[in-house]
Amino acid sequence: MIIDAHSHVHDPLTDHIAVLDEAGVDKTILFMTRPHPERAGNLTELREEMDLLTQALAGGGALGRETARRELDAAIAAYPDRFIGFASVPLDTPDADAIVERDVVGRGLRGIGELTPPPDQAALIEPVLRAATDHDRLPVVVHGAAPTTAADLRTLTDLARRYPRVPLVVSQLGGAHWMDAIELVRDTPNMYLELSTASIVFAVRLAIAEIPEHTLFGSDAPYGDPVVARTTVERATRSPHVRELVLGATAQQLLS
Repeated sequence: MIIDAHSHVHDPLTDHIAVLDEAGVDKTILFMTRPHPERAGNLTELREEMDLLTQALAGGGALGRETARRELDAAIAAYPDRFIGFASVPLDTPDADAIVERDVVGRGLRGIGELTPPPDQAALIEPVLRAATDHDRLPVVVHGAAPTTAADLRTLTDLARRYPRVPLVVSQLGGAHWMDAIELVRDTPNMYLELSTASIVFAVRLAIAEIPEHTLFGSDAPYGDPVVARTTVERATRSPHVRELVLGATAQQLLS
């Protein structure tokens, strides 16, 4: 089974399904989203959409989060055989455990993410990891590219070691700090590295070579393309067994 381990709700959903079909992807882990860059037809419209992301990263907009949650629920209801839902948790909440119980477990979702702490504040995810431990080892996905810093990656590693029963996934191959991310994941048994939006193919090849059982194929669609992301993994992986792990078997284990 081919599983795209990182994607966001599209508008319209049919466009997402079409590109997943083209890529031969059976299922995709789906995160809620505030911006919809796929709606933009020009640079001005894209800036407007990305302004929503800036607001979200600043922690504002409960109404926007509710809209994003409804979009996620609608997508899963429309294509339950294709989408695997994950839910974000506000990092400023005083009661992460109750929110995980209500908004993740209570809605039948399979994990938590994508979490994006402000720069150098990755420690904010600790209550979420604690809640995930209490709720049957839910996988937690954390944004890996900017604004995540090298210091944040080290903090995430420290937290992962503090909560060894929680699978902690760093997305986007750690962004500009991909070499650090590979080393940290290699040395931390419950950490995983998702490979979307890598700037160079060599980074994907090296990550898979170093941590073949802890790397996950992902597209970060609509920011990335599932066809391109799958092709990159296949070009970077010689072993059929390892390719099978990266393209879906490892993700399936995390979700079981």
